[in-house]
Amino acid sequence: MASLLCNARIQLTDTLEQMQQGTLMRKVKSKSWKKQRYFKLQEDCMTIWYQSKRTGKTESAFSISDVETVREGHQSEVLQSVAEEFPPERCFTIVFYGRRGNLDLVAGSAEEAQCWIQGLRQLIEVATTMDQKEKIDQWIRDWFQKADKNKDGRMNFKEVQRLLKMMNVDMNEDHALRLFQDADKSESGTLEGEEFVLFYKALTQREEVLSLFQEFSEDGKKLTLLELVDFLREEQLEDEGTEELAMELIDKYEPSETARARHVLSADGFLMYLCSLEGSIFNPQHRVLWQDMSQPLCHYFISSSHNTYLIEDQIRGHSSIEGYIRALKRGCRCLEVDCWDGPNGEPMVYHGHTFTSKIPFREVVSTLGKYAFKTSDYPVILSLENHCSMEQQEVLAQQLKDILGEQLLTTTIDGHVPIQLPSPEELKHKILLKGKKIGRLEDTLDGPGDEAPDVSDDDNGAEAEEERRRAKKDKETLAQALSDCVIYCKNVPFRGFQEARSHSRPSEISSLSEAKARKLIRDEGNEFVRHNAWQLTRIYPSGMRTDSSNYSPQEMWNVGCQIVALNFQTAGMEMDLCDGLFSQNGHCGYVLKPPFMRDKETLFNPSDPSSWEGPGPITLTIQVISGQQLPKVANSKEGAIIDPLVRVEIYGVPADQAHQETKYIENNGFNPRWDETLQFQLHVPELALIRFVVEDYDKTSRNDFVGQFTLAFANIKPGYRHIHLLSKDGTSIPPSSLFVHIRITEPPGPEQD
Repeated sequence: MASLLCNARIQLTDTLEQMQQGTLMRKVKSKSWKKQRYFKLQEDCMTIWYQSKRTGKTESAFSISDVETVREGHQSEVLQSVAEEFPPERCFTIVFYGRRGNLDLVAGSAEEAQCWIQGLRQLIEVATTMDQKEKIDQWIRDWFQKADKNKDGRMNFKEVQRLLKMMNVDMNEDHALRLFQDADKSESGTLEGEEFVLFYKALTQREEVLSLFQEFSEDGKKLTLLELVDFLREEQLEDEGTEELAMELIDKYEPSETARARHVLSADGFLMYLCSLEGSIFNPQHRVLWQDMSQPLCHYFISSSHNTYLIEDQIRGHSSIEGYIRALKRGCRCLEVDCWDGPNGEPMVYHGHTFTSKIPFREVVSTLGKYAFKTSDYPVILSLENHCSMEQQEVLAQQLKDILGEQLLTTTIDGHVPIQLPSPEELKHKILLKGKKIGRLEDTLDGPGDEAPDVSDDDNGAEAEEERRRAKKDKETLAQALSDCVIYCKNVPFRGFQEARSHSRPSEISSLSEAKARKLIRDEGNEFVRHNAWQLTRIYPSGMRTDSSNYSPQEMWNVGCQIVALNFQTAGMEMDLCDGLFSQNGHCGYVLKPPFMRDKETLFNPSDPSSWEGPGPITLTIQVISGQQLPKVANSKEGAIIDPLVRVEIYGVPADQAHQETKYIENNGFNPRWDETLQFQLHVPELALIRFVVEDYDKTSRNDFVGQFTLAFANIKPGYRHIHLLSKDGTSIPPSSLFVHIRITEPPGPEQD
């Protein structure tokens, strides 16, 4: 059984053996909550469970694949709060993917802490570098662990029946018994080791993939290199270097060595390819950095967070450094800090006039310095809500300069006044402060490019007078040192597009509430698009959203708003759209806007079809074929099996917004078959996002969420594709997927003479 239990790539070191024996450590939740728990690595080397020392009952378990990283020492607010009690060499933090809270631990000795830190890092490395075959083997081991109730390393029919329920399978007993007996080669009445693997493979047999394979295979047993090339060209619409691609796929996914040597692909290899990244709906060439990064900042959508310091709601929520770390790790490039006077001359960050907890500004800045460029090299904009006194504003400026050093941008990139905003490429590894500024940028610089638009002498005099008046007023409330840190993102009030065009500058930015933005979209859609072609606009949620709910970012992106700030701490459709748009381009947090949104004279208006260019709508046809191993619904009754349906939602310009759904399949979350075709017309595909949602149908109340996946239309690969579903939190839930066929039909071009 050992062969099934432990991943072949894991070398059982002394460290791992020590972890398997178990260790008593303190789990710390706060200064006053520090309880002893017994932590133990399971035999599969991929699961850790811990139990209460007092009651002895298993409290919780987690899988290594849920862990993103391990931090050593006092690297969380919780462990910093107990720093005087426990030395850093005994402390470490386990950080999970998604919105799950950290696990802060204190070991009995520095050696024990090192054992767990190094051991966990070794296992995380294995978990993140598994290939497709190793992942399948791991899922099999996971299921075996869960179902082997008495831990004797073998599984009787009763345990198998319970496993089927856990896997969302509603199978009649005769059929289940037949599969069980077929796999029980030793006829011992139990399944062990390889027998269980056989059972799992029989269970996960994919008829729909097999019949597709046989359509292209002459002998029904293998695809020759040429047959695979035909499939890739005809169905997957791979038109460049198809033979090289076919060779690569065989090398990568064919499990049999002899088949690989003969350059053929078996049905197993074919399924592995379809389930891999190359067989996914997301174009792999767009996952990496693929866009031009040398255009002005205002030509990009920028991943932006609101109240970044909160990890709950904004009335009583907990302010935390983790909010910044999580946002930056997700590729967020615009963060918000609300600064208020704090004790002992130290400015604090929190949501003013509410009961949220507080963090020193200094800590936010050092976290920013440390994590700003781990996920992306491109600039971070720090949006400063400054409520501090003059004295503490001086402290803000000093801390920004001292802690960030070279990272903080304190002058224009060439020392001249800009005629347009610099590009993400030119601002790599720089942190830009967005805030109020005394006077104009040119007052502190000299240079050829005068930013001021041409105005008549009369206007000039009046405007200069107004500028002087404003600067004088700002000087009374704004510290010069802080003002000097603001270069390309000077906050200015929005006084209409006309006013902006005649008096504003590219290095100025206005913030609008969602309601104000909606009114402008409705009344002056085209003007809004033009404005965003040369200046940045930030949109923020209404103050009424005390529960930190979000608005749909799509309508703001439709007019080219770049900094559409969302509450990253709140899961839901709005954050799915945000994650969907920014999952491309190397996750760098910048996505280039379509050409018709980068032109100051554009005629485009998202609400006016007559302003759209192009030959007409394209047709997106989605055949929803099947689902694989869908997860259970959270908090569902023991033994309940889902009735899944798939809904496809289109987000884009108003004329493209649409959704359609399949019928639901009763009692089958394991391998439901829908075989239904949904069709959509897209007039402005460049702005469209497609969201696939799986729900558990409920005729008496709202359907429950099962999983989703969202991507920009521009990143879709046509053909037979798997969609790897994500949880509510945006984390992956392998092996849950949908199998679909995608066809994109362009409108007929103009008639040729």
